[in-house]
Amino acid sequence: MSRRLPGFRPFPSRRSPVDPNAQIDNPPPPVAGADRTRAVEAGSAPHLPAPRRIAIFSVVAMALLMSSLDSTIVATAFHSIQHGLHSSINWTSWVITAYSVGFVLALSLAGKLSDRFGRRRFFLVSVVVFAGSSLCCALATNIYVLIALRVVQAAGGAGFTPSATAIVVEHFGSSRDKAVGLFGSIFPIGAMIGPIFGGLFVTYWTWRGIFLVNVPIGLLLIVLCLHFVPPDPKRTGGHRAMDLSGMLLLGVGVLALMAGISYLGEAGARFSSPFFLAPTAIGVLGLAQFGRHVRRVADPFIAPLLISGRGFAAVNVINVLYGGAVTGMLVLVPLYAVNRYQFSALSSGTLLTADGVAAIVISSVAAMALRRTGYRLPLYVGSACIAAGMVMLAIRPPGLSAYLWLAIGACVVGFGSGLSGPASRNAGLQLAPDSSAALAALRSTGRQVGQITAVSITTAILAQAHSPGELQAKVYVAFALLLVLCLPVIRRVTEHRGSW
Repeated sequence: MSRRLPGFRPFPSRRSPVDPNAQIDNPPPPVAGADRTRAVEAGSAPHLPAPRRIAIFSVVAMALLMSSLDSTIVATAFHSIQHGLHSSINWTSWVITAYSVGFVLALSLAGKLSDRFGRRRFFLVSVVVFAGSSLCCALATNIYVLIALRVVQAAGGAGFTPSATAIVVEHFGSSRDKAVGLFGSIFPIGAMIGPIFGGLFVTYWTWRGIFLVNVPIGLLLIVLCLHFVPPDPKRTGGHRAMDLSGMLLLGVGVLALMAGISYLGEAGARFSSPFFLAPTAIGVLGLAQFGRHVRRVADPFIAPLLISGRGFAAVNVINVLYGGAVTGMLVLVPLYAVNRYQFSALSSGTLLTADGVAAIVISSVAAMALRRTGYRLPLYVGSACIAAGMVMLAIRPPGLSAYLWLAIGACVVGFGSGLSGPASRNAGLQLAPDSSAALAALRSTGRQVGQITAVSITTAILAQAHSPGELQAKVYVAFALLLVLCLPVIRRVTEHRGSW
């Protein structure tokens, strides 16, 4: 039997669209001191003036940008790190893999710790861990130390999204839906500028600069957070013991499953190999046992309602498929352009700019319009656009240059992702705002798993092909068909209009 969470609304009312400036035009009296603490604990954030909210959003957005930038900037320094630390290519690849693994494993724990110890406090700890480990990465003298430090850095980066989301939900009142929706415009910026900064550091300075740049940003974040973000309210009552068994089961399940799926990306990998079957089986069993465990304990690591409860299950599927898996398929577009159309490395890499720009612009507009559109309409239209864009990538250009046609296809996918992103972020949060940190962590975990799965399975299929470019086109068509077949899942998303 599922347990109801604080602030959970199983059947939210269908409110009529509200004036987004209503709270600003008619502000309630300010709340301070003990009254402020009681207001926050009751789930009703005190009113903050617009400049203060903008400052808070800028602080958390800077942290999210730093984290998303770091996920792409390292790839450009791959060759320099390998030669600078006299490492093999296999061990050097773990500089990227270790961050992904550490990030996924730390996400759910980060959500729980953010709820337990306070949003601002945990945000500050995450900044310190991320910036401190970045400094140590820059000073690393061998590849093994660097890999270990990247896991620590990932643990810090994993704390940004849950704590940043919770800070916005806690302090933005009726504007929190718009602020959370705008998060979707931050991550594509980091993905686009990361390779540019990485190339500049490697060309004109050193690969160590890609880590050193995080140190001054981290110090600035600490100062700004202490000044602008309100302190966490005092929490009454003691804390229950952490669900260590749940953490262990989830960690083993996710790590084993990722190991099995990631193996498929290796050259010569086969689905029948024990290196795929064994860890995948362990991962599935571990996650199944985790599912049983959280339904039996009094205070589970992740409440089962957030995983499979009404409204939440559909949102989780959307995050994995239309969020993470779509991102994974887009990551492979440069490879597709090289294999099928013989593009240069530079030309193929710039194709994703169209996707990023479209996602940034459209997600900002969609976040502002969300109270009028509700959640299902942008999800339907956005998902359909994503599927159409995938088909466009697969077919040969009708009378246009291959570069322009692929750029248009990527732009259509970015349009769809930007349109559906704010709705998918808010659809779960409005059901249980008091669990915002855990929900943000769950969303990020699903997207990471979806991305890794899409990339690994696709590369495993392409490794067996005589004509990988033509086969990848068929993969895009098959993926588009899967997206269309899964559209009915959106009907199970709890509809909502207005602020929450």
